[in-house]
Amino acid sequence: MKALIIVDVQNDFLPGGALEVSKGDEIIPVINYIQKDYDLIVATQDWHPANHQSFVSQHPGKLPFEIIELAGMTQVLWPDHCIQDSYGAQFAEDLQLARVEGIFRKGLNPFIDSYSGFYDNGRLKNTGLSGYLKDRGVAELHVSGLAADFCVFYTAMDALSEGFKTSIISKATKAIDKGAMMEKKNEFIRAGGLLI
Repeated sequence: MKALIIVDVQNDFLPGGALEVSKGDEIIPVINYIQKDYDLIVATQDWHPANHQSFVSQHPGKLPFEIIELAGMTQVLWPDHCIQDSYGAQFAEDLQLARVEGIFRKGLNPFIDSYSGFYDNGRLKNTGLSGYLKDRGVAELHVSGLAADFCVFYTAMDALSEGFKTSIISKATKAIDKGAMMEKKNEFIRAGGLLI
């Protein structure tokens, strides 16, 4: 079975959002159109408490996108985004959700960030996504959503490590940093992933 993962297509990652991805809204019609091609569709949702330690607001004197160490790991300090129950955390209004069978929330632990839909960044806790997909008989995953160079990339890399044949749909994702994404695409391909 082939499944589509829609990663974090939420208001805060769209133009005008707290952590906007340039032209991120342009992928929504693509994602809506391709849904008909999949047996199973799931989505991930960034779902942070307001005191999440990846937020620059929690570190007085620091600037957005500064790098610190958090829980023994390198951490980018992000603008506050996708706070639980906020407008910014909601899925994009134009995103079709009727066929989405499972929504997997991530980033709930205030002391560790969570880019991947499968695990937090320290791989201390899994979201249950892998088990869900395997229980449903999924062998192949196609990954879409925002942002290509963070949550889409890490979700796709973890999908490979979980044994799924994995592709990133190029026209159904946008990057924060296009230059950094080129190297990450190469890393994904070297790990056995495909770009389609």
